[in-house]
Amino acid sequence: MFLLDDRALLALLQEDLPHGDLTSRALGIGPAPGRLRMAARDPMVLAGVEEAARIFALLGARAEVAAPSGAERAPGAPILAVEGPAEALFAGWKVAQTLMEWASGLATSARALVRAAAEGAPGTVVACTRKTVPGTRALAFKAVTAGGATLHRTGLSDTVLLFPEHRPFAAGDLRAQLARLRAACPEKRLVVEVTSVAAAEAAAEGGADVIQLEKFPPEAVAEAVRALEGRPVRIAAAGGIHPGNAAAYAAAGAQVLVTSAPYQAPPRDVAVTLEPA
Repeated sequence: MFLLDDRALLALLQEDLPHGDLTSRALGIGPAPGRLRMAARDPMVLAGVEEAARIFALLGARAEVAAPSGAERAPGAPILAVEGPAEALFAGWKVAQTLMEWASGLATSARALVRAAAEGAPGTVVACTRKTVPGTRALAFKAVTAGGATLHRTGLSDTVLLFPEHRPFAAGDLRAQLARLRAACPEKRLVVEVTSVAAAEAAAEGGADVIQLEKFPPEAVAEAVRALEGRPVRIAAAGGIHPGNAAAYAAAGAQVLVTSAPYQAPPRDVAVTLEPA
């Protein structure tokens, strides 16, 4: 499930201890056996647990996962138990903890969005964008899907999304541009972003499969839904959608809520205890 590979995890460790753990080495405690426990301090939806366990395994410790990514944890509930030499426990501690805290923040926010959307209209899809912090996309995608969201686009190569900004560069009117896209990418759905109800109607008339309403308030989404009633298109709402307004957008008739909100979520706190075995 979008697991980071060993090369990526080793790069995280290399960043934190490029020349080893100076304190543990100076104390001479490296080989001493120890135990490390991680538990939820906040209510959270977990993400990154498997990567955290693998980090300790790469350092020569034994990690046991108490709950996988996607599981909900109450404060005090166990997440990970690790046994091994002190040098491995201290080396992996902050990298694994920070990774899980950050990823679990995203997963928790995504779960809140999914639940809010379902309150507005059951079956509404929450789709997270590719607007992640550079370099974090693989883990961010794992986190939001662990929270129950799906992915809007994993990158520019996997979907056809015609922005208003594309159109002045391409020959012909909207219908001609969509026909060209259909001929070049016959197995792909054609998504067109619009900024007005009139533009949404034109996109549907031109052959779009999905109309993406950019920064429409919920009442304007409802107007677009009424205008497109009976057309064979799906309607996505994008721009400014978060847990506080997701229900309103879903109730307005948007079938897909496109959002980047989880990527701005605060981390969830993971408590750590570390002691000699």
